[in-house]
Formats: sequence, C-alpha cells, structure tokens
Amino acid sequence: MDMKKIKMPSLHTDLDAFIPATDAEKEYIVQMRPSTTFFKDGVKRLLKNKIATASLIIMVIIILASILIPVFWPYSYEAQLGNQPGKPVDSSYNNLAPFEYGKTELKRIEAGEKVFPHIFGTDSAGRDYFIRVVYGTRISLAVGLFASIIVLIIGMTIGSIAGYCGGKVDLFIMRIVDIIYSLPDMLMVILLSVVLKMALVDAIAGTVLEKIGVNIISLFIVFGLLYWVSMSRLIRGQILSLREQEYVLASKAMGAKANWVIRKHLMPNCISVVIISTALQIPSAIFTESYLSFLGLGVNAPMPSLGSLASDALNGIHSYPYRLVIPAIVISLIVLSLNLLGDGLRDAFDPKLNG
Repeated sequence: MDMKKIKMPSLHTDLDAFIPATDAEKEYIVQMRPSTTFFKDGVKRLLKNKIATASLIIMVIIILASILIPVFWPYSYEAQLGNQPGKPVDSSYNNLAPFEYGKTELKRIEAGEKVFPHIFGTDSAGRDYFIRVVYGTRISLAVGLFASIIVLIIGMTIGSIAGYCGGKVDLFIMRIVDIIYSLPDMLMVILLSVVLKMALVDAIAGTVLEKIGVNIISLFIVFGLLYWVSMSRLIRGQILSLREQEYVLASKAMGAKANWVIRKHLMPNCISVVIISTALQIPSAIFTESYLSFLGLGVNAPMPSLGSLASDALNGIHSYPYRLVIPAIVISLIVLSLNLLGDGLRDAFDPKLNG
C-alpha cells in the first residue's frame, strides 16, 4: 500500500478554506430569491388571471370616470337646462335625443358659438342624461363600498368573538345568525327600508345626515342589521381552526389578552377570507341599492343612482328605450366585473381552492 496516497488526519488549520469567495463563486453557489410577502404573491397570481385583470381594469376606468368627469363636465346632474332664472321655461330641452340641442343652443350654434353636446340626450326634466348616469354610477359605487365596510366591521367583530370565545357565547351568536338566515332577504330589506325611512325623518332633521338622505341612511342600517351574517360565519370558521395553533397558545401562556391575540395573531391570518368576502359583498350591495332605488326606496331626488335612473326611464320606455338600457348596462358591467374580480381574488389569495 502506498502510504503517500493516504491523507492522514491533521490538527493544523487549512487556511485555504477561509479564503473569501469571489463574486462569481457566490453567484454560482448562492441562488438569491427576492424577498416577497403574502400580498405580493397574491397580486402576482391575480395579474396572471386575464379575466380578473381585465375586470380590474374596467373597474378602475369606471371609478376614475365617475370621479373625474363631473370636474370638467359643463352640465350639472340637477340643472334643468330649459328652466333659467328670470326666463320663461323652454320645453325644447326636454326629452332630447342623443347629440340633439335645444332651441337656445341651436341659436348659439348659428351665431358661431361652441355648445357642448348632450351625449345621451336629456331626460323629461331637461337634465343632461350623461352626467346623471355618471353621478348615478358614483352614488351606486359609494353606497356599495360603504355598505361593504359596515358589513366587514360588524361581521369581523362578531365572528372573531364567536370563534375565539366558543362555548355558550358561540352558541348564542350562531343561533342569532341562524334566525337572520331564515328571514326572507328581499321582504325584510323592503320592510326595514320603509319603516326606517319613516322613523329617521324627524331624527336627522337639521343635521349633517339630512344631506345624505333618509333612504341612504336606512339602507346602511339595513346592511348593518342583515348582511353581516355571511362574513361572521366565515371569520368564525377561520378563527376556530387557528385558535388552537401553538403561537396562539404561547400568547395566552404569556398573559396576552383576548383582543390582543385576535388583532395581532388571528385576524392577520384571516386576511385572505376578508379580502375575498369584501370583494364579493360590494356587487351584492350595489345590486341591492339598485333595486331599492328602482322601487323608490333608494336615493332622494334629484340625486340620481343607477336604479333610480332605470325606474324613471320606465315612464317613457316606448319612446326613449335607451334611457333604461344605458343604466342597465352600467349596472350589469359593474356587477359582472366585481364578481369576476372577486373570483380572481379568491383564486389568488387562497390558492388551496385550486387543489
């Protein structure tokens, strides 16, 4: 046996092993991955979904249009063009077809002035219909957003309490949820809207809430009373599965209070359910506001919403059918886009559903 080929163990330090690696060696050995978060990963998966991305772009365009267009649009949603102070009423402005002009505007055009066209014509009161559709879209989106926020706050609070406390508290809350689920939605919404409308007239008289309108406030109260149950059930189910985790038990052992554990540990782990449920709640709220406005229980006149515009269009549906078609298309586009976006958010932020 050749003893020279056998490397005997040595207690001497091999200094060559401590030479700093070159940049090329680091790049070859260490494969660096950029830091990311749960939200960034969700956004990446969302953008890969073409249908959800298209729906998101459509919603951004609709929201920006409802905010920016009234800034430079020359007509107001409540201004009756044929009713000028100190002048006789000009009925030629009523029921104008798209891109038509009233008598006064025609004279101004003949005189060489530039008159902004009425893209969707005017309604029976001589108001520009395009700006009323834009304002109606703004009102419907705002109502849907704030109603969803109300549902989110109430549902998260009650669901987290029921899931964390358990026992008799959970049993009591879930029986209330079951009772609300057993009520017919449409009937209860209409009845509560009518009753609350009558009860709130005197209560908000002379306050800031009077400008918002009794119908809108009653609509928010209806959402706060009835539509939180789905959110609370989802949050409760998530917290029931999370409260037995080791980090929650460690927090309890260290003396952490229940509200701290819920805020710091449990709710952040329910964020995917919260995002998905809120995204799907907004179109439901918009649709509810639309059909209540269609029944005359929505926004107060002259403020428009998409539902009230569709309701007003019924009076002249044979002569001016486009007045019903336009708000119906906008409602359908908003609800469809939000539903598709909600499905995309569900797939992006909860990939377990895809198997």
